[in-house]
Amino acid sequence: MNATVMEKPAAISCDPRTRVTKSLLGYGVLAGAVYVVTAAVQAATRSGFDPTRHDISLLANGGLGWIQITNFALSGLMVLAAAIGMRRALSGERGGKWGPLLVGGYGIGLIAAGVFTADPAFGFPAGAPDRPTTISWHGTAHMFAGAIGFLALIAACGVFARRFAKEGRRGWAVYSAVTGVLFLAGFAGIASGSGDVATTLAFTAAVLIAWSWLAALSVHLYSYAGVKGATEAEAK
Repeated sequence: MNATVMEKPAAISCDPRTRVTKSLLGYGVLAGAVYVVTAAVQAATRSGFDPTRHDISLLANGGLGWIQITNFALSGLMVLAAAIGMRRALSGERGGKWGPLLVGGYGIGLIAAGVFTADPAFGFPAGAPDRPTTISWHGTAHMFAGAIGFLALIAACGVFARRFAKEGRRGWAVYSAVTGVLFLAGFAGIASGSGDVATTLAFTAAVLIAWSWLAALSVHLYSYAGVKGATEAEAK
């Protein structure tokens, strides 16, 4: 009797290089989850913090400010890891250079936002002025880091929207483009410094949308890297 040998499907085979790539992409999912959960717990427990008036960056102030500083740094490092995974997964392909580089720029912006803390404002922490009359050097650096990081992520949305459009993936192209537009609108609102409820909540929503997009993109590329790696292995 002849034994029947079943070959392992190519789509699920995984060489060492692909395993590393997929592991790096996994951080793109974890980054947003860590950032959002850590920020949400602080927002719910920090005395005087009002999520309808206060931006998450303000949590880096006060005795427990180190928690948000660590949150910025850790999330930024995970975004950088995901960007490296994207570069490996898309090496030599359309958007395979600038897309990951721009996502990495967002990661660097997050890290810098933790290093340079925002100035206390809108009465948080307790005793802070409602409308500061001056901005410290680290407050200025924080705003600059945030602007660079946010604009990098917005541009990354555009790069990936173009890639998906060229591939005929209309759903992904629209999703990426809309995410970039909404995040730009949220950023423009918060940058105005109005501090009103609508602007603050709109920016929070935009941040959640952006993190969701990054996680979804990482999952998509995670699967893509596995299929690509198997195909390349078969071709050798």
